[in-house]
Amino acid sequence: MRDVLIVIVNYKVGELCIEALRAISDQVDPALGNRVIVVDNASGDGSDNVIAAAIEERGWQTWASLVRSPVNGGFAAGNNVAILPALQRAEWPRYVHLLNPDTLAHAGALEVLWRFLEEHPQVGIAGSRLENEDGTQHHSRYRFPSIYSEVEARLGLGVISRLLAHHIVAPPLEPMTEQVDWLAGASMMIRRDVFEAIGPLDDGYFMYFEEVDFCLRARRRGWTCWYINESRVAHFAGKSSGIDMAGAADKRLPPYWFRSRRRYWVKNHGFAYALLVDSAAITCEVLRKARNFVQRRPDNQPQRFLADLMRVGLSRGGPSTVSTQGR
Repeated sequence: MRDVLIVIVNYKVGELCIEALRAISDQVDPALGNRVIVVDNASGDGSDNVIAAAIEERGWQTWASLVRSPVNGGFAAGNNVAILPALQRAEWPRYVHLLNPDTLAHAGALEVLWRFLEEHPQVGIAGSRLENEDGTQHHSRYRFPSIYSEVEARLGLGVISRLLAHHIVAPPLEPMTEQVDWLAGASMMIRRDVFEAIGPLDDGYFMYFEEVDFCLRARRRGWTCWYINESRVAHFAGKSSGIDMAGAADKRLPPYWFRSRRRYWVKNHGFAYALLVDSAAITCEVLRKARNFVQRRPDNQPQRFLADLMRVGLSRGGPSTVSTQGR
């Protein structure tokens, strides 16, 4: 693996971040132009000092360094703190790897992504197979969302789900390398040329939907995105963000999720389409709730989703602005 910048954004998970660094310590050779930058996103809990001390004490300073962001601008902004200055250099890095602090990369995981990109110059983005703690695969490759996927997700009706099977955002898990629409940013390697073609991650998203947006922008410029099953990374979902989308049925989604959702639709598909998506989502939510009430079935959607969608997330346009305090 050569000329790779690995970026890890930490927010109040210092010990997890150190473990993530330990897991890749034998995969990063500074002599081959590989570097790791940890961006502390204004954690305010001392985890930045814990990480800096671990880098020094364990002798990782030859390949790892810490940068302290003055504000917590979210996932995209945190990554851009490291990415934008690096891209000012003429030839390095050739690749940027986004890695979550709540991950443990298996041996060779990064090398596999790098080699795939080296051998397939038309591919712009390659992502790892993300696994649960027990080694089972979990969702990390997806289809682009659409009004059809909104109807399927919000209505939750078997016959509709079968009819719209090819529009479901998270397709059935398959242990195979394949081209996909977009990938989870927990372990994602990006060719430098992609950044030069479409620009950095959009820091108008605080968190969520930024990977969808980035991969869609890349697709529109001719770059493909691949899921690499042989690159295995354990991902402790939700540890760094506090939210596990797969298990969000008993939780309330934060306002920034709805703002990011709004930004994605308006930015990439226009105001009219965004309103159509919202109308479909609201209608399907009401129908599902009515059906569940009549049939006395439990609701499997996040708490107060409909109320929050109408209060926070309706597609009025504009940036996904949020407070920089907490996630």
